[in-house]
Parts: sequence; C-alpha cells; structure tokens
Amino acid sequence: MTSFSADAVPAAPRWIEQGAEYLRFPKISLHDHLDGSLRPETVIELADEQGVQLPHTDPAKLAYWFMHRDAEPIPANWDDKFGLTTALMQTPETIARVAREFVQDVAADGVVYAECRWAPEKHVLGGLSLDDTVAAVAEGIAQGEAVAAASGRRIRVRQLLCGMRTSERSAEIAELAARHHGPAVAGFDLAGHELGHPVTDHLDACRIVHDANVPLTLHGGEHAGADSLQTTVHRGHPLRIGHGVRIVEDMTLDGHPLDIRTAIVEIAAAGPDAIERIELGPLASWIRDARIPLEVCLTSNSRHVVDGRSNHPLGLLYRLGFTVTVNPDNRLMSNTSISQEWARAVEEFGWTIDDFKAVTLNALNASFLSVPERERLRREALEPQWEVARGAMAA
Repeated sequence: MTSFSADAVPAAPRWIEQGAEYLRFPKISLHDHLDGSLRPETVIELADEQGVQLPHTDPAKLAYWFMHRDAEPIPANWDDKFGLTTALMQTPETIARVAREFVQDVAADGVVYAECRWAPEKHVLGGLSLDDTVAAVAEGIAQGEAVAAASGRRIRVRQLLCGMRTSERSAEIAELAARHHGPAVAGFDLAGHELGHPVTDHLDACRIVHDANVPLTLHGGEHAGADSLQTTVHRGHPLRIGHGVRIVEDMTLDGHPLDIRTAIVEIAAAGPDAIERIELGPLASWIRDARIPLEVCLTSNSRHVVDGRSNHPLGLLYRLGFTVTVNPDNRLMSNTSISQEWARAVEEFGWTIDDFKAVTLNALNASFLSVPERERLRREALEPQWEVARGAMAA
C-alpha cells in the first residue's frame, strides 16, 4: 500500500446545509454505504487518473448529478451512478483512499462509531481477489481512524460486507464475511434491488452467516412492501432491517389500509387522535414488539419511496414505538449527513434533543459491537460528549 497524506478531519462534513448545531453531539451510523459517499473531488481526480469519462468535471455540478435523478445527462439506471463510483475503486490504493476519506467525513459529522457497508464483488474488475478488497478497506479505515485520532476525534469504523439481491454471489460473500468476521468486519448485509429479488433467493447466504455466528442485517421494506418484509424477517432472520419504512403498509387507520405514499397525509387529515386509532397488523406488531431495529434513512427514502420528507413515516414509526435509528444511507447520492438528518427531523417531526439521544441509544444497542464494547462506548464517548454538547447548545 502506498503512503498517504494524513489530512486533518474536516471541521464539518461536506454534506451539511443545515444542522451544524448538532455536529457536537456524538452519533452512531449503522446504514452508510461506502460507494455512495465518495467526495466529488475524489471522483474527479480518480477518473482523471484512470481515463474515465464523467458527466461533469466541476465538483458542484457532479455532486448535483449524483444526488438528482433528473440531472443531465440522465443515467439509464439509478445503479449506473454506483457503477461509476465502484469502477473507480478497483485497486488497493483507490479503495483505501475512499475508505480513509469516508472515516474522515463521518468523524466530521460527530460519529463515534460507524458500520460502513459495501459490496466486495463490485471491486474485483481490476484483478483483486475478494479478500484483497476487504484488506484494502480495512487499511483505509485504519488510516482514517489514525487521522481522526490525530485531529482529536475518536472514532471506530467496521465493515459490513454486502451480497447483492441481483447477484448469484451472495453465498460467496457470506463466506467472505464469515472468514473475516472480527475487529475489521462486523457483519453481513443483502443490498440491491428488492422488488423481484426476494430474500428466499439468498437463503444459503443467510444460513452461512447464521451458522458462523456473524451478525446479519438485511435491506427490506424500501422498494417493496409488507410481503417482502414478511419474507425478509421470517426467512432471513436479520438482527436489523435496512430501511423497513414500508411496514406502514401493514397498518390500518379506522380499518382502512395505509399506503406508504399517502399515509402521513391521511393521518394528518384524520384528526389529532388519529395515531391512537392506528391498528398494527401482525408483522408490524412483530417488528415493533421484538424490537427489531430499523435503519431509517430520511432524505434518501424521501426521494423515491415517499414524495418529500414531510411524507416520510420516520416520526410516525418513532411515535408508535418502533426501534428506529437515523442514518444517511449514501452521503454523496443523498447529499446528507446525520447532523443534517437531525435538523430535518426537528423541522418535520418536532424532535428534541432527548429524542435524538433516544435514537442514538437505539443505534448503540443495535450495533454489531459486543455488549462490553457498547457499554465502553456509552461510558467513554456518548455520555460525556452528549452532556458537553447539550450544555454548549443551551449556552
């Protein structure tokens, strides 16, 4: 691995238009995609080095292109944007650089623990083995953690290895996760297009990680509804669910089924006591009562699951007692950070500092850290920093 320039952690994350007042608060990020969080400048530099043509070479225009579906030129498929970022990450050096900068950027967001998810099979086009790619990400994370420590910020980042719903390699990636599970790799995920690609196509992968005692989270309830979640929860048996917001489709209001795109409007129109008249279906009750954490991504899902943040069910799920966490999903693709997501939760749902503390503790308890590690993180990072930040904000 080549040497790197140990730039300091930025004073604030790139992806923050609002919410700077929340930077001081310690955060935990559970749903954070590496290949969706590259810095635009890094994309431009890597593309120039590799002779890859970009739709724009101005960082601001390129960032806008990544975050908007309708930005010209329009890609043939949403995944084409991820195809571009992953194409630039095919050597140990480029993979490590992106991982290092990821850690620096999440540290700037006030994150003290993060699980960074990515799909190893997308990074072997240049001849690397799957094991090589895991080692490269681990090297970049270690570099980023060292940079953060030198900047006075303590952060720990671990990998989640993603199999893809649209691929036949999920079992192979599950074996990779089992082989590397430990300090570097926290667990396994199944990502990609949900509709038409059920978890039942990937039960071998789920079995492999279960047999190896590797923690499992599964994307579900994003592009498909309650039927997909039923299969995801009861056939895949994940410890967490990525997104999960379409669980509202297993609820009724005054006997009428809710739809993800209209639920918030219908509830608002039904009067101030409408929440009390919502009935949870058997799957929604199961997820809530079993305390299965939902890795909710407010801004990301507000662009293709619901129409705008005001229609997002995060606030509803929280009020109904679901174990929700707040995550950025893809910092570049969604132009967001957790600090910014918090500001938007205040704006849309009237959340308070105590609500943020509650969802942060949800994330801590849902993390794939051991119980002693969680307790140490709570005692040494969350509680001290939380009170300092609360005091500074009140001053």
